[in-house]
Amino acid sequence: MSGFAWLLTRWLSSASTLLLLCMVGREMGLQGVQATLCSQWGRPSNRGISQDGDVVIGGLFNLHYIPSAIDQDFTQPPLYKPCTGLELLSLQYIYAMMFAVEEINHNDAVLPGVKLGYRILDSCGRHPWALQTTVSLVGGDSISCNSTAVYEQPTTGTQSVPLVIGGASSTTGKIISKFLGPLSISYLSSCPCLSDRHRFPNFFRTIPSDVYQARAMARLALRFNWTWVGAVIANNEYGHLGMKVFQEEIQGKGVCLAFVEPLRRETVVRDARRAALTIEASTARVIIIFCWYTDVRQLFQELAKRNITDRQFIASEAWSTSEDLLQNVALSDVASGVLGVAIRSSAIIGFENYLRNLHPSHHPHDEFLREFWEKQFGCSPGVTYATSVSSYRSSPMNFVNHPTMSDISTTPPAHRSHQKGYLSPCSGTESLEDLQHVLTDTSQLRATYNVYLAVYAAAHALHSLLSCPERPSNNNGSTCSSPQHVSPSELLRHLNNVNFTTPQGEMFYFKGGDIPAKYDLVNWQKTPEGSLKLVLIGRVDGFDLHLNQSAIEWSTGSTKVPTSVCSQSCPPGTRKANRKGEPVCCFDCVPCGDGEISNTTGSLHCEQCPLEFWSNDKQTACIPQELDFLSFNESLGITLTTVAVSGAVVTTAVFVVFLFYRQTPMVRANNSELSFVLLVSLNLCFLCSLVFIGRPSVWSCRFQQAAFGISFVLCVSCLLVKTIVVLAAFRSARPGAEAMIRWFGPSQQRGSVCLLTSIQIIICAIWLSISPPEPRRDLGLQGSKVTLECAMTSVVGFALILGYIGLLACICLLLAFLARKLPDNFNEAKLITFSMLIFCTVWVTFVPAYVSSPGKYVVAVEIFAILASSYGLLLCIFAPKCFIILLRPERNTKKHLMAR
Repeated sequence: MSGFAWLLTRWLSSASTLLLLCMVGREMGLQGVQATLCSQWGRPSNRGISQDGDVVIGGLFNLHYIPSAIDQDFTQPPLYKPCTGLELLSLQYIYAMMFAVEEINHNDAVLPGVKLGYRILDSCGRHPWALQTTVSLVGGDSISCNSTAVYEQPTTGTQSVPLVIGGASSTTGKIISKFLGPLSISYLSSCPCLSDRHRFPNFFRTIPSDVYQARAMARLALRFNWTWVGAVIANNEYGHLGMKVFQEEIQGKGVCLAFVEPLRRETVVRDARRAALTIEASTARVIIIFCWYTDVRQLFQELAKRNITDRQFIASEAWSTSEDLLQNVALSDVASGVLGVAIRSSAIIGFENYLRNLHPSHHPHDEFLREFWEKQFGCSPGVTYATSVSSYRSSPMNFVNHPTMSDISTTPPAHRSHQKGYLSPCSGTESLEDLQHVLTDTSQLRATYNVYLAVYAAAHALHSLLSCPERPSNNNGSTCSSPQHVSPSELLRHLNNVNFTTPQGEMFYFKGGDIPAKYDLVNWQKTPEGSLKLVLIGRVDGFDLHLNQSAIEWSTGSTKVPTSVCSQSCPPGTRKANRKGEPVCCFDCVPCGDGEISNTTGSLHCEQCPLEFWSNDKQTACIPQELDFLSFNESLGITLTTVAVSGAVVTTAVFVVFLFYRQTPMVRANNSELSFVLLVSLNLCFLCSLVFIGRPSVWSCRFQQAAFGISFVLCVSCLLVKTIVVLAAFRSARPGAEAMIRWFGPSQQRGSVCLLTSIQIIICAIWLSISPPEPRRDLGLQGSKVTLECAMTSVVGFALILGYIGLLACICLLLAFLARKLPDNFNEAKLITFSMLIFCTVWVTFVPAYVSSPGKYVVAVEIFAILASSYGLLLCIFAPKCFIILLRPERNTKKHLMAR
């Protein structure tokens, strides 16, 4: 064959392209290309098993396999690669089909009076052969490039099949459904694309779509709070679609992918080494793997070299039950604890006995059983022709250069005895009864059970199609389908509506072309021998995950769920803060602010506490705010109370001194009666400050401002009248001024004080009756404490009180300032001037301090102003007098006081 033809054939290696090119070549008269392509395509093995019946269904299985990806030579044309051995699991599949057909034929409830037959062929895992073998099943024995149609009528009397059980891969399923169009029920084609009823209306399957296993794996990650996972996927449709669904399922649910490493079958050794290095360097402790078991084996070998045994692997169904990996002791440390999604398993009653009773003598035409027997027992079951056939079939399949079947059958016995693979006859004692083998192991039937279900689905669809219920009289012309004329279109309709109960008691039906998603959850656990065993730890039923978590043995060897996070979960009292440029699973924990809480682990936000509540010290709960007010128990309250009481005591002492020395000139000067009233008012000023301390109440709020305003007006009124008396006394020395002093005598002085004080009393009475202060919680300043204060419902009233006091103080200061230089030796106007300066200074600074002070310190500022101004008046006016009375009595004379 020319090099150009070989390259062209390699590029067009897909079965569909080859078939179409054969047809196009015939139509265009390109006999050279046509012959070359069809020759390269070759003829697949026609070995198979068949049983005649009224209706025959087809079976397409990969009974032989090509070398694994690691051992393949990818420079060799793909169709020259030989099938090197018998696939034992596939062998179990065909016997499940045969057993199901036999069981149905003995069941009067299904297809009564109709014998079901089968025709099972081997596609060897090659898509072109699967295509040609399917053509042989549905249209005849073979297909020729010179035919005028894809479907030929049987050329050797072989009955065509209306339905095929197969193929064994999604690619095969797509090729069969898309280009040939027979009804097919696949037992292993799990690609989500095959759920598209517009593209594949004639495709059915008894295995769930990969969408559901990807969702199940995502739910496992969510169930165990694995927020930081890595992924290793096959670099094909299986891996990429599985990972796409997985990502869609975890999106927005707090799970992130640390990495995604693809493995390409042609470069699996190099890719597995790269993936192992990525896994070693990553902080992700959970790894999702969507790959074929041969790729996983290579990856695990690389991880074993690096002694990476602390990763938790999540397996897809493609390798979660692989005996090749389970029995590999060298990989047990790496693979221990694998948690996998597996094809659901189910028992088939009587199937184990059926398998153990298999014997070539009972099935003389079963070439696959004969080949298994030769491989297992190392002897020939006894038919020379079959032995030669087996030897021929195990050799590389070059149909151009090898002899035909007829050539082998006519080879002389003497020559056949020297052919490669000739075996001595078996003794006849060989049996599968006590053989512990993959073929006879029915403990966990997975894909085998899918084949069994597919046969039953086909049988029930045929039963529905071939059943002829009694028809009304006006439909006498109607006819029913006969076993010899099964219409695929009619069978398709019945297959869509199939609904039955299996012999195992399971309800079975199709949803479109799919079945309800059911999986097993398995765990790989170590055995004392060092290998691994498969333990069922749960099931997946649709979207529901049923898991026995206590039965899981994790990769760490303990029953504690491993942790796989980029950042540890934020504890209560903090919130997540995403790191710039990193996935959402990588974050910092920021403490909640004052008045905010988070009471769950991993909170995204801090919640604001409601009014009258505040966060506790750990920011985990809102607690009622403590009422805060200036109390007698705290240091500030004690200090102010002490100062106020001391001022009252000192004032009382001065009153006693003045009372005792009331007849002395110092006391009698400037109307001693006003001095006593002044001392009483100062005492009231000191004591009214105590009303501001303590828990505010309705009456305390009303009384404190009134007491403050009236006390200070009384005090300032006395000083104002005193100042007027000083001025009047000085002016009385001038001619014609006697009348002034006469009209401002003691009674007028008392009346003036009462009048000025009465005005303040009226202001307070009106204010308190219209809009009095009320105790209220100050919610403006958020904190752990809420201030209970006397709120001014009317600022106007309080402003009038202060304004009136300020007016009297300013008039008094002005008059005292004018009388400060009068010629008397002891001029009281000087003392009043200093006292009023202090008084005015205190209350001018009080206003801004009062407005800007927070919480209870507003009250403290007002108390301080009251005490400071009271002490200023007391000391400035009465301290010099007490000094003379007590310490300088010689100066306490009229002569001395009147001296200039």
